[in-house]
Amino acid sequence: MALVTDLFDYVLPPHLVAQTPAARRDQSRLMVVDRSSRQVVHTTFGELPAYLRAGDTLLRNNAAVLPARLHGQRPTGGAVECLLLRPTTDDLTWRCLLKPRRRLPIGAEFAGVGGAFGAHVLTHEADGSAFVRFTVADGESIVAVANRIGEVPLPPYITRSESPEAPDRASDLERYQTVYADRSKQVAVAAPTAGLHFTPELLETLARQGITAANLTLHVGLGTFKPIETATVEAHAIHREVYEIPVATQRALFPPRSGRRVAIGTTSVRTIEHFLEKHPAPLDRDCFDEADLYVYPPRAFRGVDALVTNFHQPRSTLLCLVAAFLSPGSTEGIAWLRELYADAIGREYRFFSYGDAMLVL
Repeated sequence: MALVTDLFDYVLPPHLVAQTPAARRDQSRLMVVDRSSRQVVHTTFGELPAYLRAGDTLLRNNAAVLPARLHGQRPTGGAVECLLLRPTTDDLTWRCLLKPRRRLPIGAEFAGVGGAFGAHVLTHEADGSAFVRFTVADGESIVAVANRIGEVPLPPYITRSESPEAPDRASDLERYQTVYADRSKQVAVAAPTAGLHFTPELLETLARQGITAANLTLHVGLGTFKPIETATVEAHAIHREVYEIPVATQRALFPPRSGRRVAIGTTSVRTIEHFLEKHPAPLDRDCFDEADLYVYPPRAFRGVDALVTNFHQPRSTLLCLVAAFLSPGSTEGIAWLRELYADAIGREYRFFSYGDAMLVL
């Protein structure tokens, strides 16, 4: 029987959408859900070590967020917003989202504010994106330009005003990035937000406790924000995302293991499960592939024993994944997820990217 998408809908009071992060990363709240006992504990993220044990491995996405939103002008003076999505084999040609798209036909040109770059629209794609060819001065890359003048591509539910109290660019550059992000892998246009709660001190505490970390890289795209607009979950067309898994991380997924495989975020789950569907053993090389995996109930999990995740948007594929993980192999997790979210709303947890977290054991 098909899953009705309405099962993954809920009403969230607008004031619970977190517009700013917690004052300190690990001061965010944490809902701990034990699947075996069905016990739920409410604590703070800094208490995470109490729920993990020696031998556990944190499987985390080390993708770094590129400040990919660039502002420019058309020759007529009209404003342009260009969001860098991913490069082609040529670092100066990128798939982008353009606004206003209808005023930027194939062949149109625009330039960065202050002449930071020039841009030429090559094609328009069926998914609403466009391929754009950039020119920059002095051999500078467009990535370097974005790091210098680009804005953090915050999700659409996070708004910024001109108020003096609003976080500035520097604040979002720091906080919409995990502390373990690899700056050589600026491949994400959305942060792997479950990792935003970790601090260097918390990671040191976990390491002293005998908990290791293994990195992977999923090139997080805008598809992560796309709601399910079909009547049934199965009818939704899932997005694709490139990933990389080093040999050492591959080995951490297979026996012998002394502890649990703890996925930090849904991006890590998607990467791990896609890899294990295709490979029954570690490879002798790093794995580069593209995940097109759609996780929803009822699904069993091959490579994840526990999950750290944020509270997700209604009618999202991420909600489907969490529901599946709450009760692997059945659809019972859907009703439980609705109960947990109702409890979180009643307790005024903060939701979405800058919000609070859930640990499912």
